[in-house]
Amino acid sequence: MLDLKSIEKAVQRLHGVAHRTPFSYAPILSELSGYEIYLKKENLQRTGAFKLRGAFNKIASLVEEGKRGGVVAASAGNHAQGVAFSAKYFQIDATIVMPESTPLTKVQGVKDLGAEVILHGANYDEAYGYALAYAKEHHKDFVHPFTDDEVMAGQGTVAIEMLEEQRDLDAIVVPVGGGGLISGIGVATKVINPNIKIIGIASEGASAMKNSFDHGKAESTQSVRTIADGIAVRDASPITLKHILETVDRMELVCEDEIAAAVLFLLEKQKLLVEGAGAVGVAALLHNKLGLPKGSKVGIVLSGGNIDVTMLSLIIEKGLVKSSRKMKLSVILVDKPGALMQFTELLTKVGANIVQIGYDRTSTDLEFGDAVVSVNLETKGEDHQEEVRTILSEHGFTFKELH
Repeated sequence: MLDLKSIEKAVQRLHGVAHRTPFSYAPILSELSGYEIYLKKENLQRTGAFKLRGAFNKIASLVEEGKRGGVVAASAGNHAQGVAFSAKYFQIDATIVMPESTPLTKVQGVKDLGAEVILHGANYDEAYGYALAYAKEHHKDFVHPFTDDEVMAGQGTVAIEMLEEQRDLDAIVVPVGGGGLISGIGVATKVINPNIKIIGIASEGASAMKNSFDHGKAESTQSVRTIADGIAVRDASPITLKHILETVDRMELVCEDEIAAAVLFLLEKQKLLVEGAGAVGVAALLHNKLGLPKGSKVGIVLSGGNIDVTMLSLIIEKGLVKSSRKMKLSVILVDKPGALMQFTELLTKVGANIVQIGYDRTSTDLEFGDAVVSVNLETKGEDHQEEVRTILSEHGFTFKELH
């Protein structure tokens, strides 16, 4: 049963194992938003995410029951590392089933923690199905990433720490995928201070739990596509949804560009490396989706910081575009000497820096005598981009913006 007592027991189990991560005031975000913002930095947790809390609490409970035959999990990310770390701590075997497409760095990270890795399936759902069968066949305990009372209780320890430091919060903002984190936080918070609003933030590309919350019943989506891979859950769980309906006040969605902008903001302004899933709360804040009275005291959970280098570069690129510091154009030129020079001189005149340029005169979409230039520009905000648009239009260039 998930209740405050079970969460407090998880606090005891995690003592000396999980870091008590910083919960600190964020002056820049506070000034921008008009709220009093505090960030719970689970990106600085051991293994880089809150998932360690739930995995450790679950495995600790199994060990207390005398179950040391080994554990199995399915995960391509944070849960895998949490399970592997916890199993190593208790000196029991761990087997992690990961999709075949899992990046090598993530596979190696789990192996480095002593777990056996099995690559199986084209996606998480196929890996999950195989892991369940494997656990049953080999008589091992399966550790679910969210639909488990002990796992949710472990995640609820995040709220205990936050409220010990700032008991008078008006709202707590939590990333939502499968719902384990927000279930634990919601149950703990509503007992300690029922006046605190719990706001869940999900990705538009993984909206199953938001849809389920709106309709009051567990629903699935046909597909999942988001850079916030830590909350990329296709099927809503009736188990976590029950707790969410009882304790969560609102659920909102953020889009991919908003998530990217938040990751970039945290990296630049807060000096924090946060993965897409961990940044959705800040994304909602930056894009005015919390709907709270001005001056509200708000805690935002940064749930993790494990991000692929390749994904980070993509997110930074998207973030630069979203914040109007990068502009991509396709421009039609007359294919004659001096035309490209005239174009680049106009860009120089308004101070737009060219970082990449391509020239194509052979495309079948072009009229005879034309060429198309694709150009990536560094710009200094929306006003600067409007200067670029204006000067190109005034000199008769046909162009379109690329996203």
